[in-house]
Order: sequence, then C-alpha cells, then structure tokens
Amino acid sequence: MTEEELKDLDREVKKLKRMASEWASQLHDLVEDRLPAGYQEIPGIAQSTYDACKAWADANARLAAAQKG
Repeated sequence: MTEEELKDLDREVKKLKRMASEWASQLHDLVEDRLPAGYQEIPGIAQSTYDACKAWADANARLAAAQKG
C-alpha cells in the first residue's frame, strides 16, 4: 500500500469514527431525553449505531494491518 493510500485509509477511519460518535450521541440523547416515551426509536438508532461502529472497526483493522506491512 502506498503512502497516499495509507493517508486515505487513515482519513476514512477518522471519518467513520466521527460518524460512529454521532450515532452514539443520538443514542445517548434518546436515553437521556426521550425515554420511556421514545422507546420505539430504540431499534433504528441502535442498529445505525452498531453499523457505524462496525464500519469503523473494520476500517480501523484494515489500517492497522496495512501499517504493519
């Protein structure tokens, strides 16, 4: 992997981490502000949070493997 590809992957990891944090924040807001009345929102927000965290974890693993060589 070239230096430029590593930089691109690092940027992707950072972007995905930010997105995961944003979903986690939405989940936190649901718990803090809208439950129990907003209970129907739990599955959608939880799934989106999980998906965002999984995407970050996968990209982060690719970056770690690429950095090892």
